[in-house]
Amino acid sequence: MKTITRLHTTPKTYSMCLRNGVEVFTRELINCLFDFKYSQEYVSEVKQKFFTILERLAIENKEFYWSEFEEAFPEIRKKLDLDAKAALDNDPAAKSLEEVYLAYPGFYAIVVYRLSHKLLTLNLPILPRMMSEFAHSVTGTDIHPGAEIGESFFIDHATGIVIGETTVIKNNVQIFQGVTLGGLQVKKSLASTKRHPTIENNVIIYANATILGGNVSIGQNSIVGANVCLTESLPPNSVVTVESNNVISKRKNYEN
Repeated sequence: MKTITRLHTTPKTYSMCLRNGVEVFTRELINCLFDFKYSQEYVSEVKQKFFTILERLAIENKEFYWSEFEEAFPEIRKKLDLDAKAALDNDPAAKSLEEVYLAYPGFYAIVVYRLSHKLLTLNLPILPRMMSEFAHSVTGTDIHPGAEIGESFFIDHATGIVIGETTVIKNNVQIFQGVTLGGLQVKKSLASTKRHPTIENNVIIYANATILGGNVSIGQNSIVGANVCLTESLPPNSVVTVESNNVISKRKNYEN
């Protein structure tokens, strides 16, 4: 008779209650970040939810983690305001910042990314990934909290986007639905290497484009057209489209 091997996890750390708790914590944390009155009234409850999650994950030093996390809120909010302004400035359908804050799934995904990224920099395991997977479930956008994303980041339409763990995105980058910033190979032996691309300043990546590889860099001021697949770097000021069979041309407004 064949023996079935099971992976053992304790009920203390693995349960739907914990997952649901992280979802509630994330929602309420975002409310505190954007609503001053809400924060005054409920931040202590959000803090307690954070402590409960860490206890369930068997993580000590709860006060230290919360203190470091809370101290970063003003800087996170500053970056998010720049992200929202980027959406307003670049999307002709956006009529106000309030609309971006309240109705843009791409912005919501960025909010959760910036919060979960901070927690990951504090070397907190599991919780940042749970937060990012919550955002993935509600927005269709999968941003690994380990990615490094600069200022004024704009995601339009959001659905189907994948941004891998070692991706580096610089400032003023725009990406559209279905974009994948991924790795060329999926091997456990590559876990500690840079597997995902670097996107330099002022790049636009249109819908369903795929850019793969840790050594791939998309030069500043470049445009990657819809449905393009790239596994090689682009020089600055480039334009590449499916219609041109991936032949690289120069952006006219950036020519010397």
